[in-house]
Amino acid sequence: MKGSLGNPEIGAEVEEALARAVPVVALESTLISHGLPHPDNLVLAREAEDFVRREGAVPATIGMVGGVPKVGLDTEELELMATGEGIAKLSVRDLALAAAKGSHGATTVAATAHLAARAGIKLFATGGLGGVHRGARESWDVSADLTALARTPVTVVCSGVKSILDVPATLEQLETLGVPVAGFGTSRFPGFYLADSGLPLDWSLENEEEAARAILALEKLGPERCGLVIANPLSEEEQL
Repeated sequence: MKGSLGNPEIGAEVEEALARAVPVVALESTLISHGLPHPDNLVLAREAEDFVRREGAVPATIGMVGGVPKVGLDTEELELMATGEGIAKLSVRDLALAAAKGSHGATTVAATAHLAARAGIKLFATGGLGGVHRGARESWDVSADLTALARTPVTVVCSGVKSILDVPATLEQLETLGVPVAGFGTSRFPGFYLADSGLPLDWSLENEEEAARAILALEKLGPERCGLVIANPLSEEEQL
């Protein structure tokens, strides 16, 4: 589906999946453009999409190409995100300005969740969330990911928050914003590349069925247009 100014363009594979009620998983593009060097970034992007497909869902990597928000980047657009120069890093606040200027941009967790919700996608997988930075009492440096989750009805599956952040303060902020957080198969909050950040969680979802029930229940019982964080840790063998 073609997008007009400010409206997402949904890729054909994603649009068909949504129409047929096939599961769709959103993926961010900031990790591709700003997280890893080429060619590792492109390899990771393709591996992430392949993994989603092997699990029976359709991947929807999200980004902006020439000012058009794209939900489901094609092969050439993935390569652009991986190799293009001057790819902007777009949070929610940047989307309208980037669209107006016809810019290329990679979407953060906040912007990816926002565009996924606009397209009707309810599940988003990523590595680590943004959060409260160390020293935020003086700098006020708090990621827009947190406020976006409080007003975006998307479930984000991640391995915690980035390790450079103030993890306890981030969890406190999510609680203040009313964003529910649950571990997947764990009662400990993972530390991005560590299986355990050392912080406990109030809730744990033991399997995929419980996770699905939580997502459905949130639509009925949670704050209006609120997201859900499911923290899925690395195995101890994979952690750094």
